[in-house]
Amino acid sequence: MPTHVNDIETLKQYIGGVMGRADHHAKNVNEVTLALVGAIIWKKDEEPIKVMAHKGEMKNVMWVKINGVRYAFSYNHHGKSVSMHRDSTQGILVYSFSNDTPLSKIREVFEAL
Repeated sequence: MPTHVNDIETLKQYIGGVMGRADHHAKNVNEVTLALVGAIIWKKDEEPIKVMAHKGEMKNVMWVKINGVRYAFSYNHHGKSVSMHRDSTQGILVYSFSNDTPLSKIREVFEAL
C-alpha cells in the first residue's frame, strides 16, 4: 500500500531510511540518491510523491508524476543501480543511476521529461 509524501518531514523520514539501507547494502547508490531526490523535487507535479509501504515501514520504491507521466524509482539489485521506469516498476526503463552517473546526466534526463 503506498504512502503519500505530502511534507518535508515525511520525505526526510523516507530518505533517511533509503540512505541507511543504501549505506548498508548498496553503497553504489548512496550518493546519487541525494541528487535524484533533488531532481525529483525540482521536476515533480503537484501530486504527492508516493512510496511503497509494508507493515508501516516505507520501502525503496517511489512513484512520482512529472509532466503528467508516472515514473517509478526502485533499487535494481542485479544492476546495482536506481532504476527509473515509466508508469510502473515493470514499465519502460528510462535510465539507471549509480554513483558513477555524472550530475550533468541526471539533469539531462530530468530536463528531457
